[in-house]
Amino acid sequence: MEQTDFKGKAAIVTGSSSGIGASVALGLARRGASVVINYAKSAKEADAIADAVKKAGGTVRVVQANVALDADCRKMAAAAMEAFGRIDILVNNAGTTKFAAHRDLDALSADDFAKIYAVNVIGAFQMIRACVEPLRAGGDGAVVNVSSIAGIEGLGSSVAYAASKGALNTMTLSLARALAPEIRVNAVCPGLVATPWFAQSFGAEAFGRIKDNYARTAVLGRVAEGDEIAKSVIFLAGSDARNITGETLLSDGGFRLAIGQGGLRA
Repeated sequence: MEQTDFKGKAAIVTGSSSGIGASVALGLARRGASVVINYAKSAKEADAIADAVKKAGGTVRVVQANVALDADCRKMAAAAMEAFGRIDILVNNAGTTKFAAHRDLDALSADDFAKIYAVNVIGAFQMIRACVEPLRAGGDGAVVNVSSIAGIEGLGSSVAYAASKGALNTMTLSLARALAPEIRVNAVCPGLVATPWFAQSFGAEAFGRIKDNYARTAVLGRVAEGDEIAKSVIFLAGSDARNITGETLLSDGGFRLAIGQGGLRA
């Protein structure tokens, strides 16, 4: 049984039916928090995570919502208030992308950019706006945006995805200033993470090659699991990070360091 650092707290974790978001929701619940689990399409997976939260002794509400829609963001905040009477933590984990080689400029349309920004940037903003008053009311609200090293190094699945995560990192800075001192706003920037989403996107064989290449490049020689990234998110959401705001925490196994050395390692 985990320690109850978040006993009496309530959290919303967007995109939490699987992967990093599911690990964050479970981790918060095991530490005493009540949790809203959010999904856009994966109802079965969301219910399975909710059952796991209940088995861990947590209180949970499952909410279907698309964060690209402001009305859905407000619906999620209202559901949390109805269920728990408070919102102390918001984790903006929902994200989307389109796979397109960075050199292939014709692979992305304006509509592709708009769809990716609608979830990765505007969705996070709308969720913060929907939750800002309850977060502020507690005096120690915490927002954690799940970003990516893509937004720092211009890497990743597409130019549009990298640009959206760069925008999310900038928004983290802007809102950390604007919402202080009652609300802290930080971001976690993972590199490659071994989650089912990546395996499903590439196929098991291709993803195995991608993981091997990443591990050979990252100076720590490894690829993170979703639970590891979740622990960083949970740290920034908790009282041990009370003096931290406006930060982007990289958790990439030292991949960025390899780039800084002049290229990929053999």
